[in-house]
Amino acid sequence: MSGATGRWVLFATVLGSSMVLLDGTVVNVALPRIGKDLDASLAGLQWAVNAYLLTLAGLILLGGSLGDRYGRRRVFVVGVLWFAVSSALCGLAVNAEMLIGARALQGVGGALLSPGSLAIIQAVFRPADRAPAVGTWAGLGGVAGAVGPLLGGWLVGGPGWRWVFLINVPPAVLTVLIAARHVPETRDETASGRFDVPGAVLAALSLGSLTYALTAASTQPATSVATGAAAVVLGIAFIRTERRSPRPMMPLSLFSSRLFSTTNTVTVLIYGALSAVSFFLVLQLQTTSGFSPLLAGLALLPLTLLMLAFSSRAARLGSRIGPHIPLTAGPVIAAAGVLLMLRIGPDASYFTDVLPAGIALGAGMTLLVAPLTATVLDSVPVARAGTASGVNNAAARTGGLVSVAAIPAIVGLSGDEYRSPADVDAAFQGAMISCAGLLLVAAVVALTAVRATAPAPDSVDAVCATCSVTAPPPTAERRPHGTG
Repeated sequence: MSGATGRWVLFATVLGSSMVLLDGTVVNVALPRIGKDLDASLAGLQWAVNAYLLTLAGLILLGGSLGDRYGRRRVFVVGVLWFAVSSALCGLAVNAEMLIGARALQGVGGALLSPGSLAIIQAVFRPADRAPAVGTWAGLGGVAGAVGPLLGGWLVGGPGWRWVFLINVPPAVLTVLIAARHVPETRDETASGRFDVPGAVLAALSLGSLTYALTAASTQPATSVATGAAAVVLGIAFIRTERRSPRPMMPLSLFSSRLFSTTNTVTVLIYGALSAVSFFLVLQLQTTSGFSPLLAGLALLPLTLLMLAFSSRAARLGSRIGPHIPLTAGPVIAAAGVLLMLRIGPDASYFTDVLPAGIALGAGMTLLVAPLTATVLDSVPVARAGTASGVNNAAARTGGLVSVAAIPAIVGLSGDEYRSPADVDAAFQGAMISCAGLLLVAAVVALTAVRATAPAPDSVDAVCATCSVTAPPPTAERRPHGTG
């Protein structure tokens, strides 16, 4: 941590991963302006979010494996460059179709660079310095997440929504220059065998088919049924492939742990609710309440700031009392915050309507996220903690993907209705009730299926010291107690 190489490594990995964290918080703020400028339907806006989540969720585990085999710095740099080029394509998009395609490419870049940033830290730093290095990485990443809504709102209301994407290019160039000069190359010398490319392809195709089926449900019911059936067939093929693969992308044996299966179910529900809240809230604030993009971007700032300030304390609380109470109470408090958002309407005030709801949602998420990630790692052997964390990250992205695709159809919002204040207001009310329901179901699952005892004292999870708003850490390593 005190050496020049260590500081350069941290700077490069934080700068690279911050692009992904920023992207997760700024794009939703720009959606109403994107829809207006590109004459996009609601389905187009949904796909502008989901195309990115689809490739990121489907390929993030494969991205980590590529880094282990071919060099973590090499794959990280490729991911940063890929992300920068695809971001530029997003900023230059002339129609919704081009934007959606570029967003899918962005997700590929994110899947390459996100696991690599933490893997480089784990490989380069000596054991005694890994925990503080990861804590610094997570803390600075949290700052990037906090800046995201402000930056996104300012860009959308000032230079324009295209700069939400184009702003990624300068830090990407700087990251590549620093990584090429100062970051040592590392790889897993024991890595061998084939990559699970069929598993990655089947996962992406299954998720893509499911997303299309949910998005098209209200406008193209026959097509929705056909693609939904295809999603089921592809999902079965994915499971069969993973069961037979000698090096599966998602080892099914992990799910033999009841605790691992339960916590990933809770993850899907919680991040599904959070993604849908973020998607609908900016539409409601800008379309119905008449907020500027900058003020709308401030809506979820309390959530980010609370997680940044208190998630390390929540992690310590979870390690002391066990995950049962945080994973039960946290979703309930978050659900109360979402229900408070029902007060947001045409005459909403930021300080009396938006801010209290954001604080309650942030308090609940802060209480639960760190113990949730720690419990995932505690549910598997130490040697499989990295894979378990990657699966948990993919579960979070999948939850967001499905909810953003499904909930608009459930609440009856489709086509160009997102431009109508009355239609958006009615859909927003139903969406917030649906999201609160998802959080309460997560609380019930945790109450009934997560053990009440404290986790084993022989393990700690440094990564959970500061947690992300958009997803758990892409990779994590649980280390024996006393090793830093």
